[in-house]
Amino acid sequence: MALFFARKLIQWHRDNPRPLPWSGEEPNPYRIWISEIIMQQTRMDQGIHYYLRFVDAFPTLQSLSGASLDEVMRLWQGLGYYTRARNLHKAARYIDQHLNGQFPETYEALLSLPGIGPYSAAAIASFAFGHRHAVVDGNVKRVIARFAGIYDSIDDSSVHAKIQKLVTGFMTGVPPGIFNQAIMNFGALICKPKGALCSICPMTKECYAFKHKMVDVLPVRSKKKANRDRYFHFFVFHYRGKILLQRREGKDIWKGLYTPPMVERNSERRISDDRIRVFTKQFIGHHDIELTGASSSVRQLLSHQTITGRFLYLNLLSSPSPMSEDFVWASNKTLDVYGKPKMVTQMLGSP
Repeated sequence: MALFFARKLIQWHRDNPRPLPWSGEEPNPYRIWISEIIMQQTRMDQGIHYYLRFVDAFPTLQSLSGASLDEVMRLWQGLGYYTRARNLHKAARYIDQHLNGQFPETYEALLSLPGIGPYSAAAIASFAFGHRHAVVDGNVKRVIARFAGIYDSIDDSSVHAKIQKLVTGFMTGVPPGIFNQAIMNFGALICKPKGALCSICPMTKECYAFKHKMVDVLPVRSKKKANRDRYFHFFVFHYRGKILLQRREGKDIWKGLYTPPMVERNSERRISDDRIRVFTKQFIGHHDIELTGASSSVRQLLSHQTITGRFLYLNLLSSPSPMSEDFVWASNKTLDVYGKPKMVTQMLGSP
């Protein structure tokens, strides 16, 4: 079965090439790493644009290490899952400062870097260095669960380990990087979550799900986590041609990005004038303001969260009190310097 799977998979891959962003170059662990992190939660067609822009701005590990976090976050703006960007920057500085700028070559050493888990470590180890480590993402789990007839939930850690062992066995005698690229692409293009293309699949002769009419049943997934609704009210303060932004900190979404000062409420209903004055005083030290407008509700869907935002537009009629370093006043010329969530970018615009 293993030999059949590998032979059919590699032949399909040769007939249906789907280049990765760095394909055609000499294997470069830095660029492969950037590509893998970007593509973790991003479609290939969208991610290639970000990859090219990112490696153009930071062509070497040292250039990424020497950049500020704000520069990195601004380039990542719109990709979402911003922890990836923070960990990229942290890992680049670690490699530059503690590993003499040399990218780790072993699976175990790669795992020790911020933001690199088993999947990314296996991808980099196989693509960049030819090591025999199987990648196991959602595409791979789906392919193997159907092919091998695995009825247990693929979200279970023991099932993940079982699939990892199976895939590693399947890649015996096959170039690891080519195998990993092939199986990921096969899951994305042929063995799809819905509407699997079984009519042109080369695996059907040995595929358990196809032979037992279980393609629409497998893989089995655990119950999805419930979605959470959140309501953000943004205060867009204007003063002398500038807008007040605040860098988000703490363990929450959008850490390291900039938004207008905001409060989270339990509904999208517009805040009363009295409460606007109270919150304004907390942000700028007084409530000598003029409310010039308010937006309708806007929504942004995140992983397990739906953010509903409303924007209040206010003019300051007197100077604000001194503020902490996480606040900045941005002009039209500097607004684009600061990385912002998609919702904020859409509402404030970008010069």
